Amino acid sequence: MARITIVDIQHKEFKKTLQGYDRNEVNEFLDEIIETLEDEAQARAALQGEIADLRERISHFKAMEDSLQSTLLLAQRTADEVKAAAHKEADLIKQEARIAAEREIAALGDRIDEARRDAQRHQDTAEKAKSELRSLLMSHLAILDRTPLTSAVAAQTTVPPAGAAPSAPLAAADETDALEQLPLNNGSPTHQLVE
Repeated sequence: MARITIVDIQHKEFKKTLQGYDRNEVNEFLDEIIETLEDEAQARAALQGEIADLRERISHFKAMEDSLQSTLLLAQRTADEVKAAAHKEADLIKQEARIAAEREIAALGDRIDEARRDAQRHQDTAEKAKSELRSLLMSHLAILDRTPLTSAVAAQTTVPPAGAAPSAPLAAADETDALEQLPLNNGSPTHQLVE
């Protein structure tokens, strides 16, 4: 069944019969129906325009929602990437610091070992110098022990007779002989301190 429009109602013609309805009354009623339908059509058109506007706004908001959602996802991804990069960089900095500290500790250990070796060399040199000095002193003591001190002292303490030559040159000659017996190398000691 086809829908009746306002135009259909306006152009509708009824057959005339003897016992029919009052024509003016029917026309007035049809005019009222037409007015009501026109009002409803206008209201319907206004509602359809409002619905179209609301649909457009909904689609706009939906697009905004999609855009915001994708922006939030992108921001979340970016934040996660920045966080991961920061953790990676922090781990890298820690690793570099650990390596630098290990290198510095190793270098300090090498310096400590070198200082210990130097100290040991100095201690060995000091011990060698002590030993050589002790040996030199012992040899001098041995020479002194072999030299008859009593005759040298007696020669120096006796008073020469008047007119006699002093005996001091003789005692000096004995000491010179004793010194010549010392182990010397061209007049300089053979033992020297080494730093």
